Amino acid sequence: MLTILGFTMIATFLVLIMMKKMSPIAALVLIPALFCVFVGKGAHLGDYVIEGVGTLAPTAAMLMFAIVYFGVMIDVGLFDPVVRGILKFCKADPMRIVVGTALLAAIVSLDGDGSTTFMITVSAMYPLYKRLKMSLVVMTGVAATANGVMNTLPWGGPTARAATALKLDAGDIFVPMIPALAVGLVAVIALSYVLGLRERKRLGVLSLADVLETETEKEREKETADGTGTEIETETVLVGAGAGASGGSGGVGGGKVRFAKNTGASGSGTDAPSESEGEGEEDDVRLQGLDPNRATLRPKLYWFNALLTAVLLTAMIMELLPIPVLFLLAAALALTVNFPNIPDQRERLAAHADNVLNVSGMVFAAAVFTGVLQGTGMVDSMAKWLVDGIPDGMGPHMAVVTGALSLPLTYFMSNDGFYFGVLPVLAEAGAAHGVSPLEIARASLVGQPLHMSSPLVPAVYVLVGMAKVDFGDHTKFVVKWAALTSLVVLGSGILFGII
Repeated sequence: MLTILGFTMIATFLVLIMMKKMSPIAALVLIPALFCVFVGKGAHLGDYVIEGVGTLAPTAAMLMFAIVYFGVMIDVGLFDPVVRGILKFCKADPMRIVVGTALLAAIVSLDGDGSTTFMITVSAMYPLYKRLKMSLVVMTGVAATANGVMNTLPWGGPTARAATALKLDAGDIFVPMIPALAVGLVAVIALSYVLGLRERKRLGVLSLADVLETETEKEREKETADGTGTEIETETVLVGAGAGASGGSGGVGGGKVRFAKNTGASGSGTDAPSESEGEGEEDDVRLQGLDPNRATLRPKLYWFNALLTAVLLTAMIMELLPIPVLFLLAAALALTVNFPNIPDQRERLAAHADNVLNVSGMVFAAAVFTGVLQGTGMVDSMAKWLVDGIPDGMGPHMAVVTGALSLPLTYFMSNDGFYFGVLPVLAEAGAAHGVSPLEIARASLVGQPLHMSSPLVPAVYVLVGMAKVDFGDHTKFVVKWAALTSLVVLGSGILFGII
């Protein structure tokens, strides 16, 4: 019964958020609470929630201060060279932009932390996606899948958990898996190329200079309107390629932009774009992230900020202190040095408060979900049912079975639950048929590309929150591609004789 209720609870959650019948926070809280009552353990709901919150509280604290830290680093211009380099490569070609997203996510993932990866990737790429009206779920899907492949690094978490659970050396697990993981990363790049071509066909191709020139022209016309008090109408033409461009099959699109001076009762005028300008203008945050003249830039402190970030990442990898403590200290130091005035510090904290609240709220809501799953015994029951369902004839192929099971199991449960609860059972079953625990451990890593989009992974809420993407839309888009990437890694491992 627990097994059925466990799978039903997860399925109900996924269906409701993908159909947008409930918000993720509401679903993460109300659905497990309801199923806890169905299980007959409603009286213990408070204990399960408190236990879940206690387990995830360090993660929530880490995310809160990580968002503040990297938000400040973005404000002061630490990542502007990275953004400019990506823009130089991507230009305004949707295909290059999507490939650039995958490359950036993979490179930043070397620090071993998914939240950090997503904050930097979204901060760099979101303005470009918005400006060109590209699909934001493509950005989140590609970033999550690339990070999932790189999440298998020994300091990323899963490999260390597998090594601890089976009492193996992390290097013995990871190093032989490198060829298969490299193929998985190539698969992600190939996927981003295909998705980029699809976006290029839909939108056409613009040169970055054309886009920037158009925006500069708009600003110039607004200034002129403000100076003369007259209404000015300009026609901007963006030249695209392909039938997907706004101008139809010819690839040329034109649109009129109107600006008018609005005089209020006080006699002061402000530039007000007319309705024909479109509502997307208000949400275009490109210049917030790339404006070379923004007031928060601290060019004289660039090398201090770079050194501070390098020390922070090194300390994370070496585990000198708990990650939440490292980010807390780094955020406090970054704020104090870059913004010594208290009002400026308050302004920076307020600027990032939305992201902090959204992400931390989602993490604590997820604590209800995981608390009920584990407290009621649903996770253990589901895992036992799956393991017991493996036919005896599959014993000699337990490594392959482990790889296949890692996809759904790491998606529906936390890495801790899978690696410490299920993996030892699979390893024991494999050992009875002569399968090495090392092969089982390596196979257990292949589900990570899919795992990184699990509703039980706090970092994914950083990704969708900062990208302003509905979690249900992200899930519908990414699951098939992430599962395919995981299967590519599994097939490569079998082909190379690693699994």
